[in-house]
Amino acid sequence: MKLPVFHIDAFTDRPFKGNPASVVLLDHWLPERLMQTIAAENNLSETAFVVNEGKTYGLRWFTPRVEVPLCGHATLATAYVLKSIVKEMQGDLSFTTKSGVLTVAERDGVRP
Repeated sequence: MKLPVFHIDAFTDRPFKGNPASVVLLDHWLPERLMQTIAAENNLSETAFVVNEGKTYGLRWFTPRVEVPLCGHATLATAYVLKSIVKEMQGDLSFTTKSGVLTVAERDGVRP
């Protein structure tokens, strides 16, 4: 199985600084056990899994051991991948999560 996986350092503009997270782009949700295994293999504090659901994106976060209900830096890393690398959407991004809907917005030309 081939999946696009990005290693992003949040809260910095310099390599190997900031707070690292993996971002995995999915066409559809994988079984929870497989996402957990991928997160364990990535071995970072969090791995974000994201699925385009039309007007919003589904977003889930896993540590190497468990799924967590919320993760700020991995959310920003996901927004960065979608805006700056994949270039899927313009404007604000909304994520549907187990903690509710989260929105990431560009302000004053500063991207996530």
